[in-house]
Amino acid sequence: MSIKMIQERLNSYGCKSEIEEEQAIREITQEVMLAALGRTDFFKHAAFQGGTCLRIFYGLNRFSEDMDFILKNPDPNFDLGAHLHALTDELTAYGYNIEVTDRSRTDVAVRKAFLKDNSIGKVLKLNYGSQTGPLRKIRIKFEVDTNPPAGSELEIKYHDFPFVSSVTVQDKPSLFAGKVHALLCRKYIKGRDWYDLLWYTSQGIGINFQFLTSALNQQGPWQGQGAQADLIWCVGELKNTIVSMDWKATALDVRRFVRTTEQPSLDLWSKELFLAQLERLW
Repeated sequence: MSIKMIQERLNSYGCKSEIEEEQAIREITQEVMLAALGRTDFFKHAAFQGGTCLRIFYGLNRFSEDMDFILKNPDPNFDLGAHLHALTDELTAYGYNIEVTDRSRTDVAVRKAFLKDNSIGKVLKLNYGSQTGPLRKIRIKFEVDTNPPAGSELEIKYHDFPFVSSVTVQDKPSLFAGKVHALLCRKYIKGRDWYDLLWYTSQGIGINFQFLTSALNQQGPWQGQGAQADLIWCVGELKNTIVSMDWKATALDVRRFVRTTEQPSLDLWSKELFLAQLERLW
């Protein structure tokens, strides 16, 4: 019965390629993981954030690989292990054979684990993956920031697959603030960050400047410098980044995370497009 639920969920995606099928299976796995965490006390302590949160709960139109969380209150003694056991038990019940690698260290604020599975693709009926050989191993990075920046706003969301569960998530302005921090502070170019910026600006979402200011002062080039983020400052710094980027390479980086039908729009990525989108923040 559990395998049947996974199969029906996969069928509902209407995948058009092997990579879409792979991304869909990963996302379905993430949904099962969220439901499993909802059975524990995990969301009494933590909140969901990042691109996968934006995709599942707010309608972002791209796939995402990782699952990122922050603690509601800093706790250097937070133990990820018990929650990983809950994930393994739940996924096993749905036909997965999960391999968990816990990379957490007590001297590092971000607890990190990797969950891998190469069995679920063997029991599902695939329209594309089975034509080219075995499905690649599903791999999901699971991170919990035990010392997050201050100022995040949270809300409760509900999800109904594979069963009804409640999930504590960052609200959209806080997620946007986290994304701006990534855009300005990440040490490498990540096309998904810029895809998300287009989404945020198209939705008319504001920025949680308190959370952004805390993040800037905690990590990145402005760490400990008393930075104070506001709209004028953000737009100015983003403009400086936009005019210096290789947009062809940036668009290529995000291509495999969007559906085939949307990929032609990536050819429009340019300095002019993103500068125009920034104007929508005013």
